[in-house]
Amino acid sequence: MGYTDLDTRAVNSIRILAADGTFNSNSGHPGAPMGMAPVAHVLFNKFMKFNPKNPSWLNRDRFVLSNGHGCMLQYALLHMFGYELSIDDLKKFRTVDSITPGHPEAHDTPGIEVTTGPLGQGICNAVGLAIAQAHTAATFNKDGFNLVDNYTYCFLGDGCLMEGVSSEASSLAGHLQLGNLIAVWDDNKITIDGDTACAFTEDVAKRYEAYGWEVLHVGDGDNDLESIEKALKAAQETKDKPTLIALRTTIGYGSTQQGTHGVHGSPLKADDIKQLKEKFGFNPEESFVVPQEVYDLYHKHAAEGAAAEEEWNKLLAKYAEKYPKEHADLQRRLKGDLPEGWEKSLPTYTPADPAVASRKLSETVLSKIEAVIPELIGGSADLTGSNLTRWKGATDFQPESTGLGTYAGRYIRYGVREHAMGAIMNGLAAYGTLIPYSGTFLNFVSYAAGAVRLSALSQVRLIWVATHDSIGLGEDGPTHQPIETLAHFRALPNCMVWRPADGNETSAAYYVSIVSKHTPSIIALSRQNLPQLEGSTIEKVIKGGYVLHEVEGAQITLVSTGSEVCICVDAAKELAEKHNIKARIVSMPCFEVFDAQSKEYRLSVLPDGIPSLSVEVMSTMGWERYTHEQFGLNRFGASGAYKDVYKKFEFTPEGIAKRAIATVDFWKDVPNVRSPINRAFQQLI
Repeated sequence: MGYTDLDTRAVNSIRILAADGTFNSNSGHPGAPMGMAPVAHVLFNKFMKFNPKNPSWLNRDRFVLSNGHGCMLQYALLHMFGYELSIDDLKKFRTVDSITPGHPEAHDTPGIEVTTGPLGQGICNAVGLAIAQAHTAATFNKDGFNLVDNYTYCFLGDGCLMEGVSSEASSLAGHLQLGNLIAVWDDNKITIDGDTACAFTEDVAKRYEAYGWEVLHVGDGDNDLESIEKALKAAQETKDKPTLIALRTTIGYGSTQQGTHGVHGSPLKADDIKQLKEKFGFNPEESFVVPQEVYDLYHKHAAEGAAAEEEWNKLLAKYAEKYPKEHADLQRRLKGDLPEGWEKSLPTYTPADPAVASRKLSETVLSKIEAVIPELIGGSADLTGSNLTRWKGATDFQPESTGLGTYAGRYIRYGVREHAMGAIMNGLAAYGTLIPYSGTFLNFVSYAAGAVRLSALSQVRLIWVATHDSIGLGEDGPTHQPIETLAHFRALPNCMVWRPADGNETSAAYYVSIVSKHTPSIIALSRQNLPQLEGSTIEKVIKGGYVLHEVEGAQITLVSTGSEVCICVDAAKELAEKHNIKARIVSMPCFEVFDAQSKEYRLSVLPDGIPSLSVEVMSTMGWERYTHEQFGLNRFGASGAYKDVYKKFEFTPEGIAKRAIATVDFWKDVPNVRSPINRAFQQLI
């Protein structure tokens, strides 16, 4: 293996850059980077396959920093290996508009694969990246053409291992026998509160062995580069299970506070940095200095990565000659393009078609588009028969040894693991060849809120098939009936929440979700049957909100979503026939998409001069942006047959009509009724 003083110099350069970066910003976490610098050096310089000049090369090894607070480690490595990350960028660590934010963000920084920081998420992303690699390899590799054979490496800390989401994902990774996944545990016995003895004393190694992982131990992660290399080599050679390397390190190695929680989340003091630099043979009067010989060492490995990509490109060219169809499909996926004309496979409906639950309509969409969008990969959190997420004839993604499927399979059995499912989907989406979707009950998307938030922040395309979307699920009662869930996720920036009212709206929800390359979607779907509506078309629905039923001289606009739209249609008839009130009807399946339309269009849907009433069996929070009055459910639901539950809360034609009459009466003497769309700050936001 032959490590020299130059390797030690490189390791200490990483440590000092981390100390300088956090000191300069007077913020950050120097401890983990200083402790993990040796393993980072060995991994990046001896094992990782990448080309800094092309960070998106498909067959690069993926690296995930699950303990994302230690990101000065990653930024230092990216800079020294020659990614587009300058010393000035390191000096701007944690400053506004820099590409070195306080935790890694994939869309900000070249070389960052996934957005991490909330502990436990990164290791789950790594599981998703490993699944994506295994599936892509099984789909495209041929004899003599090993196009896709990269590894996924992940660093994680005690905090990641304590978060339950990591346990969910690690359990699944063990079952799936992901031999391409190698995780390194920074076993430094320190968290923010102090020694792990105060809260985290389980046998992590035994737990991971029970999950089906290989567990390797390195006793001196501070200095023993040869043992680190040996462990990484052994991990690579294990093909039928993921590997956890338990690496004993000293947090803040070299600092006067090393081994204590004091060096976890606070920059080193000036005198500590001075002694650190002197101890490691660096000039204490200089900051942000990397010895030229370290740059040369790392640039040599970067050049080897560029040469490896060149060889890969030659292999790809030969592959194109022998397998033109597969090559074209792979190239299309890597560009992010969709198959031409795929949208023609979306089903359309007329009012003559039968009433169908929107979860069933969703199943129909998936069954129609799966063949024309081969990158679509789905799953469910143990609710396949309820979510209807698996098309007929689908093959499960499973190791062949289980007899349950193959790695070429496109249906993932996540088990009862909603949070991990969301975080794994973020990894699947980040790999670059797949569009993931997965199902659970809408209420339990909340279990995965941490992952959904990162989906939106990361700007990834994925789809939640969220069935049993309201009190309409009936007998399971308030524990399963979502009330606040839509308001929560509608409040999340860059997240589309769809609640389709019929077949055309369901097809449109999928259409926009699939063409939106940088936005996750949640499609809320009913358990109960919904009629096909007069006036709904895919073209109208893709604007997020539209006039379903226009009437001249209308006195009120009823605005609704999902399963309540058809009740509003009946309420409008009730109002016309019994109360001589004319009601226009607006369907608003997606706030986020509607908000993106021109003000002129939005005012054509929700005009001045007429009061409006929203109707949705959910929290009314958020509806005041669109309607003058709101009829919703600001309490928990009830257990019973769904029609009885709707009746109890007066979500009936009569109950809606009653509230419409009250709205008309209240607003009738108000001159110049202004649409809620007309707001002072509208154009400033």
